Amino acid sequence: MKRTIWVKSLIACGAAAALSGCYVVPIDPRYPERGYHQPIVAQPNQAVVAAPTPQPVPVPLQGRLYPINDTAGRMGAMTATATDTLSGHASFTINYGVDPLRGEASRVPANYPGFGAVHRQVYGDGRMPVGQRGIASAAGAQGTYVNCEYVLSAAARGTGVCMFSNGAKYQLHFGG
Repeated sequence: MKRTIWVKSLIACGAAAALSGCYVVPIDPRYPERGYHQPIVAQPNQAVVAAPTPQPVPVPLQGRLYPINDTAGRMGAMTATATDTLSGHASFTINYGVDPLRGEASRVPANYPGFGAVHRQVYGDGRMPVGQRGIASAAGAQGTYVNCEYVLSAAARGTGVCMFSNGAKYQLHFGG
């Protein structure tokens, strides 16, 4: 009987020693802390591999363009999508019939040169809403292009104006 107790004790000690180097580190990759790097975890005699830092997930923002003049009225209302990379920059697309327009949108500082020019072309005045400013431009394969200016009134909501290469003028509304 003493021998069975001794064997069981030996097995328990061996299992405890084998598992003593293992531990679990809970990590939620959706919420990395600023300046925080993933811990490097390795077992003895294993190669160390650093896990990459999780990247922000792009956020698609839907927008609507509403006609302001007759040229735009003939083109009709349109939808736009800005896929925000959460870095002040986004890809920008407008569904314009058979010639989808693709481009970019960027937030700009309050003193950005020329900001307000599209707004003046569309409305004829220099009044601008208050908020974080941005510009967007897109072009199609058949030569159509559009320039837009917008102002964010909240994190993912705002208004703006767009001027097309054919003179069509639109109001832009996006966010929820």
